[in-house]
Amino acid sequence: MPLRPARCYTHFSGPPYTRKEYIPGVPPPKITKFEMGNRALLEEAEVKGELVALEAGNVRHNALEAARVMVNKSLASKLGEANFYFRVRVYPHHVLRENKMMAFAGADRLQDGMRLAFGKPVGSAARVYPGTVILEVWARSGAEDIVKEALNKGASKLPIPCKVEIRRLK
Repeated sequence: MPLRPARCYTHFSGPPYTRKEYIPGVPPPKITKFEMGNRALLEEAEVKGELVALEAGNVRHNALEAARVMVNKSLASKLGEANFYFRVRVYPHHVLRENKMMAFAGADRLQDGMRLAFGKPVGSAARVYPGTVILEVWARSGAEDIVKEALNKGASKLPIPCKVEIRRLK
């Protein structure tokens, strides 16, 4: 079955569903690398860029992975692997559930509708609130525009509105 659109999971009410020891069959998150680039650059970096959430919402693991790939590719092609350090700050802990319904002729005789509609785990999401830093990039001086452009590309992959903040460290 295909993925539902992000609008089905972006808004939330109630506590997060995170206790994986009680949940059988949680699929692993698609995002595998959380740190990329040159970690030694942290001490000598002069510019820090952050992608900050403006609204509360769930960011699914596949959206995080898409944003990570986009930002990393943009930074690596324009700056080179050794000239930036990039980190994904949020982790998809919240387990998303879906009550799968059949959608073909005669399905009404085969399913129970909303009876016991708790749902099966279909993925995971990171729960973010206004002001949460989702992605951050460190770079040398002169790379402010490249960092801002890369983070804007990553923000377009996320289901919530975000802003890019660039700060000078030294």
